[in-house]
Amino acid sequence: QEHLVESGGGLVQAGGSLRLSCAASLSIFSINTMGWYRQAPGKQRELVAAITSGGSTNYVDSVKGRFTISKDNAKNMVYLQMNSLKPEDTAVYYCNADSPYYGIHYWGKGTLVTVSS
Repeated sequence: QEHLVESGGGLVQAGGSLRLSCAASLSIFSINTMGWYRQAPGKQRELVAAITSGGSTNYVDSVKGRFTISKDNAKNMVYLQMNSLKPEDTAVYYCNADSPYYGIHYWGKGTLVTVSS
C-alpha cells in the first residue's frame, strides 16, 4: 500500500520553479514530522525540508531562502515550493512521514527533478 505519493517533478531550467506535492493516504494532522528528502546520483539521501505537526519548519542550508515546505492537514497534502532552482538541486525527491510513537515511518516512491544549466 502506498501511503505517500509524490508528484510535480520534471525538467526545468536553472532559475526556474517547481512545486512538489505529496498526497498522503493517512491523516497527517498528528504526524510528528513530514519531510522532503532528495537523493542525487551517487550521493546519499539528504533531508531537504521538514515540517512538524505544530508547523515548525527547518531546511538544509543549501535551500534556505529558495524552498518552502507547507502542508494542508485537511487535504492530507504536503508541498515543497522550489524557486531559483540550480543544477545541483537535480535529484529524486522523496516525501517522508515520521511518527515514532505510532510506528510510522513511510516513504513515497519519489519524483525526479532535473534542473538544466
